[in-house]
Amino acid sequence: MTGDASHQKRALRVELRERRRQLTDRDRDTAAAALTAHLVELATHLRATSIAAYLPTTDEPNIRPFVEWAIGSGIRVLVPISRDDGLLDWAVTDGRQETEGLYGMPEPVGELLGPIAINDVDLIVVPAAAVDRSGMRMGWGRGYFDRTLGSMERCPPVYAVVFDTELVDSVPIEVHDKSVDGVITPSAIVTF
Repeated sequence: MTGDASHQKRALRVELRERRRQLTDRDRDTAAAALTAHLVELATHLRATSIAAYLPTTDEPNIRPFVEWAIGSGIRVLVPISRDDGLLDWAVTDGRQETEGLYGMPEPVGELLGPIAINDVDLIVVPAAAVDRSGMRMGWGRGYFDRTLGSMERCPPVYAVVFDTELVDSVPIEVHDKSVDGVITPSAIVTF
């Protein structure tokens, strides 16, 4: 069963990556504006003073305007730094200084905090390849966020960010996969 789910995930990821590459700059800009509005609404509703987010790659939904808004609003923003051992360290981002990290992912330049730094945030915003209508998140296959979320003793609300077509009826599930509390798409905030 796990082998089937793993194979299904690989095939779905290829399809999703190709769909993302076909988006126009206008599509991406429109999505970024809508995502920013929804994320600001969510963070404001939760009265978040500290959040964990991520710096998107060019193919991911652009949450950089939200990160900039949060920093400008005095919200502490932690961003992950991938480690070779499969864990995530964290650093506070200033929104300006970054470098290319493991797997070519953008990472902040700053004081390196350990994996437990995420335990003190009010909201976690994670990337995803797809999320299903029950809240199951399918990532990109490295398991960093699944391990992080699975190791947290007390987890704040976790919201995945995807394009509208990536909120689907179901995703292949493996034993290590973690669900999220909600999803942010350009069209909506969906809480499970």
